[in-house]
Amino acid sequence: MRAIILVGGFGTRLRPLTLSTPKQMLAVVHRPMIERVIESLAVHGIDEVVLSLGYRPDAFLDRYPDDQCAGVRMLYAVEPEPLDTAGAIAFAAAEAGVRGTFVVVNGDVLTDMDLTDLIAGHRATGAEATISLTAVDDPSRFGVVPIDDAGRVEAFVEKPPVGEAPTNWINAGTYVCESAMLDRIPPGRPVSIEREVFPAMVADGVLYARQSAAYWVDAGTPGTYLSAQLDIVDGRRGNPEDPVAPDAKIDASATVDHSVLMSRVVVAAGAVVRDSVLLPGSSVAAGAASRARCWEREPLWAPGQW
Repeated sequence: MRAIILVGGFGTRLRPLTLSTPKQMLAVVHRPMIERVIESLAVHGIDEVVLSLGYRPDAFLDRYPDDQCAGVRMLYAVEPEPLDTAGAIAFAAAEAGVRGTFVVVNGDVLTDMDLTDLIAGHRATGAEATISLTAVDDPSRFGVVPIDDAGRVEAFVEKPPVGEAPTNWINAGTYVCESAMLDRIPPGRPVSIEREVFPAMVADGVLYARQSAAYWVDAGTPGTYLSAQLDIVDGRRGNPEDPVAPDAKIDASATVDHSVLMSRVVVAAGAVVRDSVLLPGSSVAAGAASRARCWEREPLWAPGQW
């Protein structure tokens, strides 16, 4: 089984952190996000992935010169221009010769969803594609997916207005697909899988979905990027990981609580850091107090001194 990972976006929601770094290469508790995504695929037997690249492909090529990550072979498909979600999938599949049954995942989604179960369910129904679903409190930012008792998708509603969603089960960004889906994607232009391809498949009755209550987070915003890391520290995903990098320096009089301190971070005397993520090279001045609650307006945990 092969997987296509969509990593070509500009990461605008995470600026300024992504001005020079693709969001999937941002660290999540000391390791690039993409490594955690690929590891979760490897657990379910994926042994080769195709990275659908657009923005700063050199960052991936330089990091993995042997084209291996978590024991998984990596291939690269670099878009000549932004092709949107479906266009990127079709381009990557053509570049890597992907046919038959394959998996597609969004590269900024961290999840413990059971991919093996999703594949089995897909094969049992004979679907052209099967979407993993997760429940959220506010579905207005996502693709909402009502299904019937057999799991067939009845509609695909992209970003419905607040209070008008037919369900709170949303597209979780992991798909099992057949090559017949690729034939629906016009070549040479941007094509949205959410707005064009999935609705057409719904009309033909060939799109299915499976609901999952497993851990899931779209780590593409400042808030979710922060919470995804604290979830790992808190053990919401496996065993808790050490939040402090070995080369981080914390003054004995400083207070650090429930926070991630990445490589080369310095916390000076009397400083207080709580519920925060300090990216590599950050410096907290003497006597400064954490203001993590202000991250929506000021990314104070970015590299630099505060």
